[in-house]
Amino acid sequence: MKPKLLKKTCLFLFFLILSIPMKAQDNALKKRNPEEVRKYYVSSLLKIANPVLQALSQSALREKMPVEKSPDAWDDRTHVTYLEAFGRLLSGMAPWLELGPDDTSEGKLREKYIVLARKGIHNATDPESADFMNFTQDRQPLVDAAFLAQALLRAPNQLWEPLSKTTKENVIKALKSTRQIKPYYSNWLLFSAMVEAAILKFDTGADMFRLEMSLNKHMEWYLGDGIYGDGPNFHWDYYNSFVIQPMMLDILKTMTEAGIDKKRDFKVVLGRAKRYAEIQERLISPEGTYPPIGRSLAYRFGAFQLLSQIALWQELPEEIEPAQVRSALYTVIKNQLEAEGTFDQDGWLQIGFYGHQPNIGEGYISTGSLYLCSEAFLVLGLKPDTPFWANPPAPWTQKKIWSGNPIPIDHAH
Repeated sequence: MKPKLLKKTCLFLFFLILSIPMKAQDNALKKRNPEEVRKYYVSSLLKIANPVLQALSQSALREKMPVEKSPDAWDDRTHVTYLEAFGRLLSGMAPWLELGPDDTSEGKLREKYIVLARKGIHNATDPESADFMNFTQDRQPLVDAAFLAQALLRAPNQLWEPLSKTTKENVIKALKSTRQIKPYYSNWLLFSAMVEAAILKFDTGADMFRLEMSLNKHMEWYLGDGIYGDGPNFHWDYYNSFVIQPMMLDILKTMTEAGIDKKRDFKVVLGRAKRYAEIQERLISPEGTYPPIGRSLAYRFGAFQLLSQIALWQELPEEIEPAQVRSALYTVIKNQLEAEGTFDQDGWLQIGFYGHQPNIGEGYISTGSLYLCSEAFLVLGLKPDTPFWANPPAPWTQKKIWSGNPIPIDHAH
């Protein structure tokens, strides 16, 4: 064979081999109908949630949950990790639980986990419970009280209204007790504001200064093109999605519903969030990977909370089909969740980005921290007959462009 022909043949075979995994992945996605994909989302969320909620419902979370920490951990983290696990998990599960029970197999599962979640709320805030959680020691409890508050705001009909009078009083007392914690001058301001938003919704005496100051500062810290600074400075990480934009949206929504005139701010913040969701969708590679940039990578696919929330609210930009977000998030979740070492032998999450990688955790990371990954499942709050779940599979932006197909030109907003 002539050298030029041999070279061309080798190149052809090389690129053919490279294309096999992507084609196989495409075929796998096409074979999975939307109903199967939704079942996978549900089963994945429950695989994450089950150890936490089962143990907490029995007042046995402290007894059963292992506390893994990074090699550089600041302390043993046992005083904060349980509220981390519960608050973060429930925040991501809440929209699905809010759909309520029904006669379908999924609806019956929801009924089971709604009951477990309510028992968990009771045990976490009852001073007489073995699993009564720390809301005041150290600064970290402010963070996770905010996630618990966010969960209640996302599912008021299932996670708040049916609670007993005593449990409601315990929850409000626990939330208000975090007021003694001074937030850092960063995204932490939103944790104080989120707690106050829940008090505004469910009780009286919300601290309007904390609400207004947090929002005003973040409006000042807006940098352009859908991105806020974490404080006055820009950080290359996923905190616009882990915390900043989802909490701003939920706080402003709550204030607006309470009759406080925030419609203009809400419109502005939602527009920026849609742009950031658009960027997030473009970050997902054809294989369902994404850049490991910045801190808190152990939160895994919780990095896509904002994209999931914008899809949940059915506010995706016109250029993005809901089904392409479903397919993209499915692939991301599957990649990370099924990596060896993601769970220990008893089903608890372990520190890592892809599998078990303890060294990837910062000093504040422990087992409870990891449950922020549940935020990617917000889309389960959409009913099965919505376009997100019902439409046929669709390739996401990077899959399109790396297959040679046209995509919309991207513009800064």
